[in-house]
Amino acid sequence: TMGNWLVNHWFSAAVLAAWLGINIFLFTYYFLFFDRDEQYFYTRAILGSALAWARASAKCLNFNSMLILLPVCRNLLSFLRGTCSCCRRTLRKQLDHNLTFHKLVGYALALLTAVHTIAHLFNLERYNQSQQATDGSLPAVLSKMHLQGSKWLNPIHSNQTTVEYVAFMTIPGLTGVIITLALILMVTSSTEFIRRNYFELFWYTHHLFLIYFAGLVVHGIAGLVRGQTEQSMAEVHPYHCAKYLTQREQNCTHRCCKDPEFGSIPAESWKWVLAPIILYVFERILRVWRAQQKVVVKKVVMHPARVLELQMQKKGFCMEVGQYIFVNCPAISTLEWHPFTLTSAPEEDFFSIHIRAAGDWTERLIDIFQLETPRVQVDGPFGTASEDVFQYEVAMLVGAGIGVTPFASILKSIWYKFQQADQTLKTKKIYFYWLCRDTGAFAWFNDLLASLEQKMAESGKADFLTYRLFLTGWDTSIANNVALHFDTATDTVTGLRHKTIFGRPMWNMEFAAVAAAHPRSVVGVFLCGPEALARSLQKSCHQHSSLDPRKVKFYFNKENF
Repeated sequence: TMGNWLVNHWFSAAVLAAWLGINIFLFTYYFLFFDRDEQYFYTRAILGSALAWARASAKCLNFNSMLILLPVCRNLLSFLRGTCSCCRRTLRKQLDHNLTFHKLVGYALALLTAVHTIAHLFNLERYNQSQQATDGSLPAVLSKMHLQGSKWLNPIHSNQTTVEYVAFMTIPGLTGVIITLALILMVTSSTEFIRRNYFELFWYTHHLFLIYFAGLVVHGIAGLVRGQTEQSMAEVHPYHCAKYLTQREQNCTHRCCKDPEFGSIPAESWKWVLAPIILYVFERILRVWRAQQKVVVKKVVMHPARVLELQMQKKGFCMEVGQYIFVNCPAISTLEWHPFTLTSAPEEDFFSIHIRAAGDWTERLIDIFQLETPRVQVDGPFGTASEDVFQYEVAMLVGAGIGVTPFASILKSIWYKFQQADQTLKTKKIYFYWLCRDTGAFAWFNDLLASLEQKMAESGKADFLTYRLFLTGWDTSIANNVALHFDTATDTVTGLRHKTIFGRPMWNMEFAAVAAAHPRSVVGVFLCGPEALARSLQKSCHQHSSLDPRKVKFYFNKENF
């Protein structure tokens, strides 16, 4: 429900409300300022309301350009997470929504750029019309002022100056075109489909942000949009003197006979973005320094279905369950860093990741590791630990597809804590559900489940973990195989004691079974998977929680990995 969401995400909601509020305030304030301020009376005579649209969107563009880099400063976020370790975990967890906020600001930039560009296209057209007008109207008179030296208001000084010339031959025009192209490329190449399938394209295109910021800083330097100077306002105020510009006598002696003078609006984008740029430079320097620290690859395991497991060690590396690292292999590319969820437990003396072939970079990495052990660089770990799992006496863990990766770390860690009789572990029972489309992807995780199953059986704790594997995509050969071996003690697909179930889980039945088995427990439900599944689980949690505080309660937690 909306109420639950606000309780769990109050910080995100507050940040969102503040961001929206500041954007609305900036746009409204500057729109009214440029639409009504006396200083821009003459500018409005030529441009009309398009001036206010262009300037108000420019202010919001500066504000959002200031914010866009902050959510991707990984080390800054880790530092904040560390400093607020005494805060409630829900607050620290909100910092994991950094990329969602980054995307939101990116889309806002795209929208505001469209508004700003369209407004300036209207402005250029009106400047052009006023320059060519010979009707003695106020815009026509104002546009001829460049003939008297530096008093000009209209940046188009001749009938030969085309809109194309202003767009491609002036600093604001050219930088505007470059910034817009860079932004279009960055937004279009960061769609989910391209990020998943052509990560390199997304990665390299996103570095156009360097051109974006360089263009942004230079964009306003020429000061093409001008307003009346303070001194000129005091001498010839437009409210009194504007009419004299169009109805002036030959030998005029009135105080309004003096021409108004105009000055540029000073460039100010650099003031907005200077601090974030400096922060980001420090972030990149820190990443380079951390990447130089030596990583020892202790073990390389090649699992079926082209899944590569790397077990590594690095001095001072300290991880928690559910965290991730960025990996770089200079033999493939010195610039590319790819994120991978850690599959080892904090209790182990190494950290590990499982890499499946899903794109050019991962394909090449797997190929190289089959021939030799190249040098790898590691940055991290990042992300908030998923230690919430340990706070519930009964936990239902749901992993869909590759979303099973973080649960490798969680299941191992729970087992270690269980063995060591760790006092922080409240968990007495785990239900684990894995939804997967094909059998090939099961292999490496099978090995882990099989070894856990064996260890638990040996120590007489076989019922501590109940898991159910759901094969959501299957063909007739598997079906025939299952029919042949239906009576065997272990599963035909996975070789495990628990049978694979074909099709999707009936969540109502699963929740009802857990509620019946633990009528007085608080059950934590954890998902790493798609949004549709999250909604379905959230609904089930709500339906199966008892209103009686002494009876079963289900709490839903969606992990962002």
